[in-house]
Amino acid sequence: MRVIALAVTMGTLLAWSLVSGRLARWSVTAPVVMTAAGVALTVGPHPLVTISLTTSNAEHAVEVILAVALFVDATEVPAGAVHRQRRLLARLLVLALPLTLGLAVLLGRLLFPAGGWWLAAVFATVTVPIDLAPAADLIRDPRLPSWLRAVLTIESGLNDGIVAPVFLLCLAGLESHGLHGPEPTGELHTAFTSLLWALLAGLLVGKPGGWLLRRSWRAGWARESAVRLGIVALPLGAYALANVLHGNGFVAAFVAGLAFTPASRSLPPKALHLVGDLGTLFSLALWFVFGEVVTTAFTGDFDGRVVAYAAVALTLVRVTPVLLCLLGTGIPPADRWLLAWLGPRGLASIVFGLLAFISLSARSPHEADLAGQVMTMTVLMSLLLHGLTYGPLASRYAAARSGLTDPAWEGG
Repeated sequence: MRVIALAVTMGTLLAWSLVSGRLARWSVTAPVVMTAAGVALTVGPHPLVTISLTTSNAEHAVEVILAVALFVDATEVPAGAVHRQRRLLARLLVLALPLTLGLAVLLGRLLFPAGGWWLAAVFATVTVPIDLAPAADLIRDPRLPSWLRAVLTIESGLNDGIVAPVFLLCLAGLESHGLHGPEPTGELHTAFTSLLWALLAGLLVGKPGGWLLRRSWRAGWARESAVRLGIVALPLGAYALANVLHGNGFVAAFVAGLAFTPASRSLPPKALHLVGDLGTLFSLALWFVFGEVVTTAFTGDFDGRVVAYAAVALTLVRVTPVLLCLLGTGIPPADRWLLAWLGPRGLASIVFGLLAFISLSARSPHEADLAGQVMTMTVLMSLLLHGLTYGPLASRYAAARSGLTDPAWEGG
């Protein structure tokens, strides 16, 4: 079955690559195609492909995928962009993000009161991280000013890395909730310690690794193809070292990416293409798995409250804090609304949701199912709201901006 799943996944990817240009005209992105294929091939009493999501191997697999993706996110921050947009990014990440998390927690507590605050916090950390993959073509659209595209790219990369440790702490809190014994906070202490080890592992791999690759390239000791392979080794090495130290692997990979990025700017122009393509391949495979999660969510006891949660989380919970935090910045209304609306959910939400489902399955199957359903509905609705509307949205944005002089706002 594993070989069949691999063959079908790669066949679907090949078919999409052959017609990707034409599908883009209808806003049909690769995540949409892979999710649809996952649904079609895993639905029914005798599906062609079956995927087990409750094993330790599945947990490690999704962690590795997120580790590579977070490393790539960290390296894609444009040189100097953080400094130029520092005040706008501070509003989005220091003010708007905590407000968004707080609203999501309140929403979860309101709709699922029996689950308590910890379950609401897990729902929030699963559904708040943004991923530009469902709206990737919009981010590359030349009708958007370059500063806005840079801000969205940076926010997407840093947002996931910031939320990841918060998710781990909230999941540990939920797992320790209701435990009996003298040390009910043991899980929280372990989670916090694992984050410290992850930080150390990421720094130990990313900083020296980048320095060595840069020195080797400048000295002419390494070929370009070997440099690309060396970069691929960094997120995987950070993940492995963190696990040896009992730290969290995907947080370590994100830290390694941040530590490596300054050195990457002295490497060959295409040095990061291999790790980027590998991250894309892994993420598309996970979108296929997400299709199976969709079929599972709708074939069991589906809780209708997750529809309301997902709808509000994708709209008011994201839009309201961002608009509030952009007041007084001088950014034109069209730009403010676009920044507020573009909060697509994707890979990070899928991984966090799957990790929550796997961790809670043995302790509380009902809470595990709720976590899976909340993640599934949020990401599925995001594919529709963000992935299939980027074409009309770009046209309306261009029309709203026509006749206005581009202020070239630099976040200052």
